[in-house]
Amino acid sequence: MKISFLLHNAYGIGGTITTTFNLAQALAERHTVEIVSVLRHREHPNFTLDPRVRLTPLVDLRQEKEHPLHLRPAQVFPAAEYRYRQYSELTDQRIGECLASLDADVAVGTRPGLNVHLARQAPPHVARVGQEHLTLDNHPARLRTALRRAYRRLDVLTTVTEADAAAYRRKMRLPGVRVQALPNSVPDPVLPAADGSAKLVVAAGRLVPVKRYDLLIEAFAQVAAAHPDWHLRIYGRGEEHDRLRELIERLALSGNVSLMGAAAPMEAEWVKGSIGAAASNFEPFGMTLVEAMRCGLPVVSTDCPYGPGEIIRDGVDGRLVPVGDAAAFGAALLELVGDDERRRAMGRAAIRNAERFAPGPVVRQAEHLFEEAIAARAAGRPVTEDRDPLRRVLTGRGFAARDAVHATGSHALRTIRRGRR
Repeated sequence: MKISFLLHNAYGIGGTITTTFNLAQALAERHTVEIVSVLRHREHPNFTLDPRVRLTPLVDLRQEKEHPLHLRPAQVFPAAEYRYRQYSELTDQRIGECLASLDADVAVGTRPGLNVHLARQAPPHVARVGQEHLTLDNHPARLRTALRRAYRRLDVLTTVTEADAAAYRRKMRLPGVRVQALPNSVPDPVLPAADGSAKLVVAAGRLVPVKRYDLLIEAFAQVAAAHPDWHLRIYGRGEEHDRLRELIERLALSGNVSLMGAAAPMEAEWVKGSIGAAASNFEPFGMTLVEAMRCGLPVVSTDCPYGPGEIIRDGVDGRLVPVGDAAAFGAALLELVGDDERRRAMGRAAIRNAERFAPGPVVRQAEHLFEEAIAARAAGRPVTEDRDPLRRVLTGRGFAARDAVHATGSHALRTIRRGRR
């Protein structure tokens, strides 16, 4: 197959860029793959890209930021999309020209606005796959209305969790469009896994309010009081940095909590720790959870919508605690800090259970889905869809059957069984 990914800006930093690079590079082992980056603002990407994957930018902001067409608002990219102000008549034109000349078998959009371009402008012979890296409920009503109109022209829409796939099926009602969960993948680790002996908790991600690093720091104060030889390292950059620094000083945790700045790749930092942590109010997937688990760390996470409950098996490879509850979070951390054997056993379980997010299983799912989309478009018919989301979870798209039953706290199963969200 020839596969083209349409990406907002391959030269930036972010989860969608990471997951797109991961999937593209894994697919490049057997297929011809390219990434089309709408925007470019620097010479080279922040992340190393496999040379087998061709990278093509459309608008170079270093020379074209003041282009007359770039100063006019976009007409195709939906106005309610978060990135709308970065798009213009120039991006409309370049994306349209790119799609019109596309010779790929399948084209993959990686954000709602680009999925709209793909749905409206891809050539008839190209299978159209839209990816959702956030969640339907995260989008404003105006955007959902625009997506409902455009997405009917897609062949496939993928979400990163079963819970979000269920929401799309229930709320958007896209006849003829296959809606399927396709989780993000994390490359196979190259370093030896953590052995659970370090007295270190590690967290990583953008320093923004939704990630609730303030709650994590407050929770860790309980650990520092009982085990002053334990430390917390937080990796990332963002608007919350100064406020978090002030909180650390106010709680007298400067000797125990460190803001480390950004690190890419994170693997070398994960393996230095013994516990991973994530305190988000909202997490569409949870790449850092999977990264930590693949490096041998059990993860303590809030059981927020949507990803953590589909990734972590509470009490087996990590802990799930209520959103916004610093006391419960601290108690879960203390539970693992105070029990060396349990912590190490959960770390070993994390390695085993996170293998379902390795490139191999995820790429096989993607290949099968792309092949079905190509065949269906060639035959002029919809892509056949399994409409039973619970059965998909129980047959291996989420947990295995007994694990899914065990994970009754997961948002995926609660969403499916109660028909909510």
